[in-house]
Amino acid sequence: MVNLNQSGAVIRYKPFSQSLKVKVGFFVLLIYVVYASLQLDFTYSRFISGLDHASTFFDRMFPPNFERSRILIKGMVESLQIAVLASLLGILISLPIGLLGARNLMPSWASWPARSLVAFCRALHPVIVAILFVKAVGFGALAGILALTVASIGFIGKLFTEAIEEISIKQVEAVRATGASFANIIIFSVLPQVFARFVGFATYQFDSNLRNSTMVGIVGAGGIGGTLFSAFQRFDYDFVAAILITIIAVIMIGEMFAGFIRSVFLDNIGLSDLWRKQAKRPLASKGAESV
Repeated sequence: MVNLNQSGAVIRYKPFSQSLKVKVGFFVLLIYVVYASLQLDFTYSRFISGLDHASTFFDRMFPPNFERSRILIKGMVESLQIAVLASLLGILISLPIGLLGARNLMPSWASWPARSLVAFCRALHPVIVAILFVKAVGFGALAGILALTVASIGFIGKLFTEAIEEISIKQVEAVRATGASFANIIIFSVLPQVFARFVGFATYQFDSNLRNSTMVGIVGAGGIGGTLFSAFQRFDYDFVAAILITIIAVIMIGEMFAGFIRSVFLDNIGLSDLWRKQAKRPLASKGAESV
């Protein structure tokens, strides 16, 4: 980029040039990456041998074996139930906690304990929390539900609190000026501003719980994860492939369901309207191609 100063001299700018501090920072980062790779025994020969083992593993996985479909369906249904119940409990608990954590609406003596609780729920991975609940309540779906409920509180509570803190305070003051109670202020001025984002948070958390229900099952917290872990221990890799394909299919169906929920609550689209909208898309694409 070329520019002229007041005296008419030519000044050349490099819009993407980096300062010396940035270059030194990237160089230090590169050195640390190389150092960490050497410390963790990350070598090229080990990577190549891993690819050979992976090819052998995939050869044993295909074709997938769906003969034990009864066990597969039972575990998948249990994972789905865990995800639904954990999402519902997490959303119901996160609503008041997220509201209490909003510093623009609540005093500090109420917001800080709520934010600390949310941070505590986010501190540990769901698998670690599932192990703790397995030790507390025993093996089964109850431990998975409790673990994913804690994870849901940590995720939705944090994002819901941040969404409330970003609202326009003018609407809150306008409703408060009418003499409305605190509950009416929340219902008529706060919730309408964060409802769209909250629906997005809730649908994403359901999708996340559906995936995490597989992981917590590996440590004995119910669901398809236990079946998957048992198949790995028996070296039934063809059955492992069947389980993985089923999990992927259910996740994709859950993503479609989450999109439908967002359309219903945010766009006021019914089921018949949604199908009609999907049917019009191929016609529109054909018309564009003909043009």
